[in-house]
Amino acid sequence: MAIEKITMPQLGESVTEGTISQWLVSVGDRVNKYDPLAEVMTDKVNAEIPSSFAGVIKEIIAKEGETLPVGAVICTIEVEGQAEEQPASEQPLPATNEQTHKQPMKKQVGERGRYSPAVLRLAQEHHIDLTQVTGTGMGGRITRKDLLKLIESGNVPKAEARNEVVQPVHEVEVSKQENAPKAEAPKQAAAPNVPVQPGDIEIPVTSVRKAIATNMLRSKHEAPHAWTMVEVDVTNLVAYRDSMKDEFKKREGFNLTYFAFFVKAVAQALKEFPQMNSMWAGDKIVQKKDINISIAVATDDALFVPVIKHADEKSIKGIAREIAELAAKVRAGKLRPEDMQGGTFTVNNTGSFGSVQSMGIINYPQAAILQVESIVKRPVVKDGMIAIRDMVNLCLSLDHRVLDGLICGRFLARVKEILERVTKENTPIY
Repeated sequence: MAIEKITMPQLGESVTEGTISQWLVSVGDRVNKYDPLAEVMTDKVNAEIPSSFAGVIKEIIAKEGETLPVGAVICTIEVEGQAEEQPASEQPLPATNEQTHKQPMKKQVGERGRYSPAVLRLAQEHHIDLTQVTGTGMGGRITRKDLLKLIESGNVPKAEARNEVVQPVHEVEVSKQENAPKAEAPKQAAAPNVPVQPGDIEIPVTSVRKAIATNMLRSKHEAPHAWTMVEVDVTNLVAYRDSMKDEFKKREGFNLTYFAFFVKAVAQALKEFPQMNSMWAGDKIVQKKDINISIAVATDDALFVPVIKHADEKSIKGIAREIAELAAKVRAGKLRPEDMQGGTFTVNNTGSFGSVQSMGIINYPQAAILQVESIVKRPVVKDGMIAIRDMVNLCLSLDHRVLDGLICGRFLARVKEILERVTKENTPIY
């Protein structure tokens, strides 16, 4: 009998483990090559694990909610055409025509627990009645592509048309956590005893939130964080961008944001100060050749960090396009694992929600993260006189194992210089 193993894939350059959030198959199910087997969550991405073989699910080893290292076996598959003869009592019964026809209908009627978080999220956003959707996935399972086709066609079955409504994602996660077999918890510090009073709300920690917490804790524990800040006069940048934004949007179809100017300036400064584009690797420091800028994009319940590849080679327009496309992918649940890989330095737009000063946690194993704060009008002294200027704080967190204050100070000074020199004459958009 030829039994093949399916292992936890690596869904990102720095990802070392993943959490099985939901199994999409059961023991005895027949699968084709590339059919989705399970959904896995990491601190960077939520993705499906495809089957590497065609065959029958023999054993499910990893439990829902269990966190496993990359390379750990999660299930086994008996490869078709390679199984040895078994006693009749042990052989799986072939599905009859009646069973084959009934299975998709059973899925359509509402096995809610088999809907993926991405499907549920899209259904909630567009008020789709999943009981009226015919799935094209294995066994009639509804996939994200099925919903996107419906949305594009405009022929969306509305949940309001029936008494039955789509169950919220968080309720499904809570229900599954309560009903799933309990996996052995990793050894960790005991949770604090927090008294719960009448009126308090207890919110279960999702797998995504656990993964984010684990990665942030690792970064703070392993990397000795230091912090520095500069203030930048971006009055000319603001005037330049504001004078072009309407024409740009009309011509290109997406926004010319302030953030694109900051990312471009950081990419240029990283090229001049390559030490900043480094990672700690235990017995060595790896200085990366490619300048790939990670940007933080938040949803209501999670934080994702997609990557702008080769940012130093892109124009401000090209960077603005990628920011818009990556943000749209995150919010539509269409971000791919490859969109999250290869980041060498992170720029976080904390100013988008009004922050004026903050200290970011480094995106492990990178050596630094830059927080771009809110642009505010302030009175400043310029040429011996008080003037109202557009000012922004740039806050840099650094791994002191890799970087020292001298190089970081020079890097920030260069970013400041580039931003303060932005004008129509010396800063091309295209």
